[in-house]
Amino acid sequence: MDEAPIQGEEPPNLRFLRILVTVLTGTMIAGLLVIIALLVIRFSGEGHVVALPDEIALPDGSTATAFTRGAGWYAVVTTDQRILIFDAESGALRQEIAVTAAE
Repeated sequence: MDEAPIQGEEPPNLRFLRILVTVLTGTMIAGLLVIIALLVIRFSGEGHVVALPDEIALPDGSTATAFTRGAGWYAVVTTDQRILIFDAESGALRQEIAVTAAE
């Protein structure tokens, strides 16, 4: 029983499937490279540096828990449930908002 298997043509469906898998693999690799390139381009630019204040003078007894920045202002959330909004240029306190829990 030393018969070698007979090598015939592969069925057209199998050939189509093999080509389809190869094309899809190439497309996935190209897509991954494009995504990596876009991430590198997006995060390597110098124009995305956010200017933060060197120092923030909080009222006595306040401890910061969160910080956010907007156009011309920044806000600090404190542990005593207040939101303090400061002017970005002068650092002066613009507004103080007391946060109350919803009932």
